[in-house]
Amino acid sequence: VASLCLLAVAWIGLDPRFNVRLGRDDERPEFSNLAWFAMLFSAGLASGVLYWATSEPLLHFQGNPHLDMPPVIHIAGTNGKGSTVAVIEGLMAALGISVASYSSPHLFRYNERVRFDGRPVGDAELIEAFQVVEDARRDTGLTYFEFGTLAALTLIARRAPSVAVLEVGMGGRLDAVNLIDADVAVITSIGLDHQAWLGADREAIGREKAGIFRRGKPAICGEDAPPQSLIAAAGELGADLRYAGRDFR
Repeated sequence: VASLCLLAVAWIGLDPRFNVRLGRDDERPEFSNLAWFAMLFSAGLASGVLYWATSEPLLHFQGNPHLDMPPVIHIAGTNGKGSTVAVIEGLMAALGISVASYSSPHLFRYNERVRFDGRPVGDAELIEAFQVVEDARRDTGLTYFEFGTLAALTLIARRAPSVAVLEVGMGGRLDAVNLIDADVAVITSIGLDHQAWLGADREAIGREKAGIFRRGKPAICGEDAPPQSLIAAAGELGADLRYAGRDFR
């Protein structure tokens, strides 16, 4: 995990849009968001993770927050995503660089999913972002994860940190987080997870996770023997693939 994170941080620092912003924003007023969640569930939001295709058209109605994103690190993988996000947050903090993180699930409060410099977003700010998504979606059906992802992107675009770290919910290619083009893509590990959605074996799952790769951008994999499908996908997409054992230890 440490090597993955160091490579990701080093590469994101080379992005021409990288602009170090120091310090933290003031705390926002807090109030209960339980009523908001009750409304969301009563509105029939599904509990699934996918798909980006449903969410993409809504970005225009939200003011195109994806166009105002800082350099982005995507984190995908079967295991180790959360710890990788946490280590990158810690590295950025040690360097005095402002960082936004979006990860799931939360432990105690939903606010933990969206953090700025390691601190969960406040209720008032979170609910403002929920309202933006609700107003934009109109009659469009969204999953719980899609709704939350769109809200997180709105918050990150507004706060404008130096770097954003976005954890994929499931898979990669069709995940709502993949709405955003990654400047650095990290795949921590590849196991047999969510096979009904991602495929029956590591080769099928590896190709799905490789969907977060982008042409000409760094792609880092923590596996020392990644599936051939992942290596092939990196080649097809033109991503700069580095993986454990061959390129770093």
